[in-house]
Amino acid sequence: MQHQFSCVHPDAKIGENVTIGPFVTIDANVEIGDGTIIDSNATIHWGSRIGRNCHIHSGAAVGGIPQDLKFNGEDTLAIIGDNTSIREFVTIHRGTASKGKTVVGNNCLIMAYCHVAHDCVIGDHVIMSNSAQIAGEVVVGDWAVIGGGALIHQFSLIGTHSMLQGGSLVNKDVPPFSLAGRIPLSYEGVNSVGMLRRGFTRDQVNEVQEIYRMLYMSNLNITDAVNKIEVEMPQSDLRDTVINFIRSSKRGIVRHGI
Repeated sequence: MQHQFSCVHPDAKIGENVTIGPFVTIDANVEIGDGTIIDSNATIHWGSRIGRNCHIHSGAAVGGIPQDLKFNGEDTLAIIGDNTSIREFVTIHRGTASKGKTVVGNNCLIMAYCHVAHDCVIGDHVIMSNSAQIAGEVVVGDWAVIGGGALIHQFSLIGTHSMLQGGSLVNKDVPPFSLAGRIPLSYEGVNSVGMLRRGFTRDQVNEVQEIYRMLYMSNLNITDAVNKIEVEMPQSDLRDTVINFIRSSKRGIVRHGI
């Protein structure tokens, strides 16, 4: 259903049972999946790909031109997965030549006034609370929760199942399954409540807690601590997720809180 006061380019590909409210603008080279709802005054820019059963709320803007001086009009995308809610006045910019696309995964909740910059990759089931701001080429793992007003530096990594305190200033990578907060941003423990809610067992939570005890409380530097974890702890998906994340970090991970 398309409202008479909306403006939809004839070349846009609109799926079945899509609801388009008044004063919506949808450009050419846009694809919108079945069952999606686009509320009044939203703008879906050129290069946007929006999945099925999404809800784009009033005033949101998807696929805008990147705020990157190196951008030269290249053919890039902004991709939104299925069942994702983009709340009021969220801005999501499309990619640059660096990655070619900005991606927000399935089943995400991006709350009002958030910003996702060019070439970011936001995993599935991610929650971004109000006014969280993510700079270019940030990667956010599945099930991460980003507190309101958080500011995340470009190229940062936010690990899967991690949780960031509201108002955090993120200039180091946040490892998987962790809680991070305070100023400067610090490791504050394991996200045990989140893990249990998502089906991890108590033994798995204990395993992650032991990994981080060895990482942060062994009086070793990060490299030596990771090597110690790899040697002394049995191989598991949880262990390898943490180890691989730390070894892939170029900015370094957050330190332990004082």
